[in-house]
Amino acid sequence: MGRARATAATLIALGAALAGCGSQNGASVVAAGGEPTPRGTIAIAVPSRPRDLDPLTATAPVDRLVSRQLFEPLVERLTGPYGDVRHLPGLALSVRPAAGGTLWRIHLRSGVRFQDRSALDASAVAANAERWLTSPAGRALLPGLVAADAPRPNLVRLIGDQRMSGVRRALASARLGVVSPRELSNPAGQGARITRTKGAGSGAFELRPGTGAAVVLARNTRWWGTARGLGPALDQVELRIVPSVDARARLLRHADVEAAWGLGTAAAARLRRDPLLTSLVGPGHSSVGLVRSIRGIDSATEIPLLSAVWLTTIAGG
Repeated sequence: MGRARATAATLIALGAALAGCGSQNGASVVAAGGEPTPRGTIAIAVPSRPRDLDPLTATAPVDRLVSRQLFEPLVERLTGPYGDVRHLPGLALSVRPAAGGTLWRIHLRSGVRFQDRSALDASAVAANAERWLTSPAGRALLPGLVAADAPRPNLVRLIGDQRMSGVRRALASARLGVVSPRELSNPAGQGARITRTKGAGSGAFELRPGTGAAVVLARNTRWWGTARGLGPALDQVELRIVPSVDARARLLRHADVEAAWGLGTAAAARLRRDPLLTSLVGPGHSSVGLVRSIRGIDSATEIPLLSAVWLTTIAGG
């Protein structure tokens, strides 16, 4: 019997109680910024080990899942766990056009640091912009961008040779996650690649080695969002490498993991027959299976922010 089956009835009862209190219709079950101390681990069965975690070039679903937890794009609307209904800005407090759209001014949140302790300031963002405009993926997202500068520590300007539209949308792309210049092959950004993933991001989780082939995302205790009630509600997320779709689904049915990534449509549909499980159906093999005690993962087509995920379990004591 898996670790979660022993408390299955309790979890279902608690989930119903939370729904009755409004957690499922958007009402927060705790005061903003006042959530309990993060505790616990969830395990996710994934088909392969993450290999390319560079946000610009990551394409495999597992790579994108992990990269998104490490690296933050400039534009976000963030909510915390426990049914938080707020939408707080991310690294960029505002993004505004000037000069007919050929110039964009980005005002940054002050005091943010990368996991390597270097400052995430305008100079760092300008170096990232240089990386974007010298890479095919970056140019595709920001056509017309030719330069960036940092006139003040919290102000970066993107400069185009033509009117640039869709800049806010582009800056919300996970592909434009901001990387510490200290961890780039060229700190100035031009043509740079990530030389060391550890410490390179500013996200809510940091990468750590797990037992055997497993990979662990551990809570970044210095993440800027924690003081603002944005989580994480979990101490760590363990990724278990399980190549077989059937084996991943079996681990979920036995409650040895809380989620299974990369399921086919048929496998996802079968999971729904179990009262303790649910699934989010996506195209091809992008469906996700979940135990019903998980909250905060709502789509199989968008990369979830695990900082907003929590478990409806009862803590002892």
